[in-house]
Amino acid sequence: MLTIKNLSKTYANGVHALRGIDLTVSPGLFGLLGPNGAGKSSLMRTLATLQAADTGSVQLDDIDVLNDKDAVRRVLGYLPQDFGLYPRVDPETLLDHLADLKGIDNPRERAESVERLLRLTNLWDVRKQKLGTFSGGMRQRFGIAQALLGNPRLIIVDEPTTGLDPEERRRFLNLLARIGEQAVVILSTHLVADVRELCSSMAMINRGQVLVQGSPNGLLSKLEGRVWRKQVDADELEALGDDALVLSTHLNAGRTVARVESPVCPGPGFLPAEPNLEDVYFSTLKH
Repeated sequence: MLTIKNLSKTYANGVHALRGIDLTVSPGLFGLLGPNGAGKSSLMRTLATLQAADTGSVQLDDIDVLNDKDAVRRVLGYLPQDFGLYPRVDPETLLDHLADLKGIDNPRERAESVERLLRLTNLWDVRKQKLGTFSGGMRQRFGIAQALLGNPRLIIVDEPTTGLDPEERRRFLNLLARIGEQAVVILSTHLVADVRELCSSMAMINRGQVLVQGSPNGLLSKLEGRVWRKQVDADELEALGDDALVLSTHLNAGRTVARVESPVCPGPGFLPAEPNLEDVYFSTLKH
């Protein structure tokens, strides 16, 4: 169990990155959703012991995360949004080196761990290929492999599917789902689809504050009977905001379809719509 209480961080330039964050995260996949600049990466970096907080506390079971950084790092797996690789080194060699740094001293145990993780991430067949030749998805899968060294209890992945093609994204999400069966996994993203497909619990943050926390199904239930859709023209779209909260718009066969939130039908031509997590996201942000 990861418990975060009153966590705050202000940078030297005056930016209030975190403002009294309170979160409780149980084992499994936890989605942290928010727009770019919401404070997600600042929270991830704080949990990963890469920066200090100004106030607050973080407890991972019996570990004081903010004050016992060495203990945290022994049980932490971290995949940041951007990470560097040695392009002329193959994944098997680099993973073996990282395992040694992680404290896996026994050569046989280290070799077995490296093989297991390369097979888990579907990289065993390219274990001798130079990392510099890897695609974006292969690099991300190697990032997960290194994050899983030492069987971590807390795994943090920050914007892991950004830039991946649909096939690589699907493979990566399936891998995360398997990992989430055994540890606390925090998935930080601005992509609603990643959270919808993977996470049994989630939170939304913006401007360094938690706006809402719960299960996706529980949050969806709050919008039941409140979401409506209609094909609209540009002029009509501008006027919609006078009577209802416009959640989003998208094109369907070249026509604009608006999704709005209203306790009652907002006007002629509107049809009731089944709420989705994207509606929850925009409703929360706009309210």
